[in-house]
Order: sequence, then C-alpha cells, then structure tokens
Amino acid sequence: MVEQHQQELKKQLWNIANTLRGNMSADDFRDYILGLIFYKYLSDKLNRYADELLSEDGIQFAQVDEKTDEGKEILGAIKEEALDKLGYFFKPSELFHVVAQAGVDGEFILDDVRDVLNDIENSTMGADSADDFNGLFDELDLTSNKLGKTPDARNKLIAKVLEHLDNIDFHLESSEIDILGDAYEYLIGMFASGAGKKAGEFYTPQMVSKLLAKLVTMDNPNLKSVYDPTCGSGSLLLRVAKEANNPDLKFYGQEQNPSTYNLARMNMIMHDVHYSRFDIQNDDTLEQPAHIEQRFSAVVANPPFSADWSANPLHLNNERFSDYGKLAPKGKADFAFVQHMIHQLDDNGTMAVVLPHGVLFRGAAEGHIRQHLIKEKNYLDMVIGLPANIFFGTSIPTCVLVLKKNRKADDDVLFIDASQYFEKGTNNNVMRDADLKRIWDAISTRKNIDKFAFVASPKKLKENDYNLNIPRYVDTFEEEEIVDLSVVSAALVSIDRKILTTDMEVKGFCEELGIDVPFEVKR
Repeated sequence: MVEQHQQELKKQLWNIANTLRGNMSADDFRDYILGLIFYKYLSDKLNRYADELLSEDGIQFAQVDEKTDEGKEILGAIKEEALDKLGYFFKPSELFHVVAQAGVDGEFILDDVRDVLNDIENSTMGADSADDFNGLFDELDLTSNKLGKTPDARNKLIAKVLEHLDNIDFHLESSEIDILGDAYEYLIGMFASGAGKKAGEFYTPQMVSKLLAKLVTMDNPNLKSVYDPTCGSGSLLLRVAKEANNPDLKFYGQEQNPSTYNLARMNMIMHDVHYSRFDIQNDDTLEQPAHIEQRFSAVVANPPFSADWSANPLHLNNERFSDYGKLAPKGKADFAFVQHMIHQLDDNGTMAVVLPHGVLFRGAAEGHIRQHLIKEKNYLDMVIGLPANIFFGTSIPTCVLVLKKNRKADDDVLFIDASQYFEKGTNNNVMRDADLKRIWDAISTRKNIDKFAFVASPKKLKENDYNLNIPRYVDTFEEEEIVDLSVVSAALVSIDRKILTTDMEVKGFCEELGIDVPFEVKR
C-alpha cells in the first residue's frame, strides 16, 4: 500500500510539472514546482501540528481569528511551540489551501504567495532554525517573464500549479514520512534527466548513491556524521542515512550553486530531518570551506568532473594540500576534492568519491598526488570502474575511489571492473540491482574474480608505478576465436555445389514447361 501510494504520488507530481511548464525549460520550471511543493509540505505539517496543540480546546488552526486579541494570543503560543518543534511559523490565512482556493476563485494571488514565503523565512529570525531557512525561496521569482509575459499570465500559471497540488493528499503517517521526500527526489531526478548537464551536476543516479552509501557504512553502520563537500540536492547524504543505523545521524554539506543549495535544504526538511541535524552551507568548497575544523565519520561526494579551480600556489600553505607538495591542475580539480575530503575524514572513517577515469592514470601533478596517497599515506582501499554514460549530461566512464586512514602497511587494494554490467537506456545507461549486487559480492569476499575483480598487493601497485588504470589489474581480454581456413574453404565448396545443383534443377524445370532458362548454367 505504501509503495502504491508513493508511485501514484510520483506520477501525479510529474504529470503536473510536465503539463504546466509549457514552453519553459525543465531546469527553469524545476525551482517553481519544487518550491511550491515545499510550501504545501510546510503548510500541511504546520496545520496538523497546530491542530494537535489546539485539540483540547476543540478548535482548529484554520479557524483561529487572527484579528481578535484572543486569536492573537493563541497564535503567539502556537508560534513559540512551532518554532521549537518545526523551526518556522505562519498564519492560518497563509495556509496553502487558503491561497490556492483564492486562486481558483480568480483572485490575484502572486503577491500573497510572495508574502507568505517571506513570512516563513522571517518567522525564523532569532530562532535556531534561522540559518536553515534564510533565503530558502530566493529562486522563486514570481515576477519572471519565464512564467508569463504579463502579471495576469503569471498569476494564472501559479494559480493552476497551486490548484493541482492542493488536490493531492500529502498527509502521511509518521512511519511513511519518506514517501513524500522520495517523491521529491524522484522529481529532482526527472528534471535532471530532462535538463542536461546543468541539472546532472547536482544529481547522482540512485544506484551510484546506494553504492557509495553502502561503502561508507559497511564497517561503521552506527556512524554519527556524514559530509558531502559538493552536496547538490542532498540526495547522496540522505541515501547514507538509509544505509546507516543511527536515527540521530547528522548531515553536513556545502554547495556552490545557490538554487541547488536551497534545494538541498528543502530536501532535508522534506525527509523530516530536524533543522538541528543538518548544516548545509553555500560557497565554493575548495576556496572557502565551511567545515574545515570538523572531522566526519563518513565522507561522500560526486564532484563536478574535471572542474576548474584557482590552483593558487598559496594553497600549498593550506593544511589540506601542503603535505603533497603539488596542487591539482587548474583545469582538473578532481584530486583537489579528494585531498579536501581526506582532510575532513576522521581517523576511523571511510570516504567514497565518484571521479572521471582520468584520475587513475593521468601523470604530472596528478600522478604525483596519486602516488603520495598510495605510497606515503596508504589511504587507497578500493577502485571500482563504473559503466559509461550513467550520469546525466556526460557519457564519460567514471570510477569510485574508496579511501580510509586506518589501513595497515601491507593491506591490499581491491580493483573491480563493473563497466560492462548495466541496462542500456534511452538517454543514459542504468545500473540495476543485480549489477550492484555483483559489485557488493566482490567487495564482501575481497578475492580475485576472473575478468571482474583483482586484489592488488602494495608490490603490484609499485610495479605499475602507481598507475591505477583498471585493465592493468583486472584482465578482461577476450581471446578471439581461431578461424580454421580449411574448414571455411570446405564450407564454400559445399555452398557452391548447392547453388549449382539448384541451378540444374531450375533448368530442368524450365525445359519441362517449354520456356527459356532465365540464366546461363555453368558447370
């Protein structure tokens, strides 16, 4: 029943988004539809919570008169409780259903929507939740021409969105709380698939997220904290929570893109993560790290592949990079992210990061850093090759590196080549549950598997000059079948005789009918 409810909810939300966005790009409409779904979620949650508080008085939150002294007193008491429990508050007249109904009645509601979104944010000023709600709705520009050329056209579109969303029952039992959050992530993924690289930069495919989450919780299911330096919409952090065994897990992340940063905070709240349990910051992680003094039980990331960064020589004085002696190239920040993540990892933690294949074998500064990580630090634990074309917006093959700080000197490195195990999709290849299980079985046994996995000793890595290119370790070469030319020759002679026999049969048949043979028969 729960799964059916979830699938129906996903279908409804995507149909609304697809129907109403018109000529607007998926990437542009994303911020509006997801922001308004979030408004409805906050509204329904506040309404239920306030009704519980007022149940003994026999009244409902929507019935409180905001203009009377008694009503103001009641709302003041509810606000105090709501800010502590939920982190936000707004008035009954600002409930989603009230505003949506006004739109159905033909009223101009754009100003009302803008005001309530501002009031939600303003209600948190001075509260512990202020940082998590600050600027949360900045990307919902209700004056944008993308919504329509005139105020009336924009109002009509927003009114339709609210009307459709108001007709969906979002009420969920506490045990089903993730249904809406998962539907929200489904929408993020659907928008990402339709919006190309820009959206793909903040969305990690489900199976890849699941793999990373299982990797960092494998030896520590009770981990206390998880950190993602390029957290995007936050889906990877939330995936770790599903694999972990700690309901009080704390989430930390940083995201450079403002709209995606807002999306990550919304996503946390939609998954019922209390504002005190997450700390998501908006800035460039490599240049302005927000959590530099903290260490985390698990670190996961899907950084933008081969991104530009400053590579400022002053970074060599930074404790994240100083020990390596060289910086990642200006046009390829991949190893800069790896170094940053290692710095944030605690001594008993595990980190897993998705990177382009080039990090395995590129030379110069990257080769130097790679060798230092393996030879001097001994942090590398696994290299997993993934199929090509599984990320939105790019078809390049990728890999997962797993690193730990608590490895022993003679510990081996596990190489897995999972590049050939996937289902071919319309736009992107897809990793299946069976493909993930194949990888996980190899990790669990940590033994050589013909054409799939290889356990490399420190000596083997040294022999390869610390080049991690997977074919150097996992032999996937398939021998070509040897062709016996005498067999081929005999087959050709047989075919030729068959043709001749057939020609003679046709000649005889034609002679019986008294007609000309349509070709010359050669012996």
